[in-house]
Amino acid sequence: MLNNKVLLLNQNYEPMTVIPAKKAIILICLQKVEIVEQHDLFVRSQFWSVPLPSVIRLRYYIRIPYRRVELTRRNIFKRDHNRCQYCGTTKASLTIDHVIPKTRGGRDTWENLVCACVKCNNKKGNRTPEQANMKLLNKLRRPNHLFFIQNFMGGREETWRPYIFIN
Repeated sequence: MLNNKVLLLNQNYEPMTVIPAKKAIILICLQKVEIVEQHDLFVRSQFWSVPLPSVIRLRYYIRIPYRRVELTRRNIFKRDHNRCQYCGTTKASLTIDHVIPKTRGGRDTWENLVCACVKCNNKKGNRTPEQANMKLLNKLRRPNHLFFIQNFMGGREETWRPYIFIN
């Protein structure tokens, strides 16, 4: 129960991050946050009882700098949903492929790295997708922080829907 995920909002209801319920209860006890959405369960002690939160909001606004999702191998796999971006398979072992090969000036960027199965990666080789007559399934882009919270922070709940703009 204390390992449940809780969505933390800034005072203006902007999603900030996802935290464990244990940390959320500590913030509630310290009166740094207020509960916006809650479960039907309660965390009880000898002297008090706190509803198990699902969404909490900071009492004071915190200015946070623009957040970027870090370019890592793991995050590329998450962005591409562990699916080869050339053939769409999820069954084969996957690698990271440079759309424009490094030998042709390709860089390590969100727009140039994709998840690819070994078969497609070998077929493409040291060529561009057009030269190899292969097409990408999705347009490559850098995910923003909100996209990352929506899809990858885990524990996505129905009560979070209005706060992280899920259809």
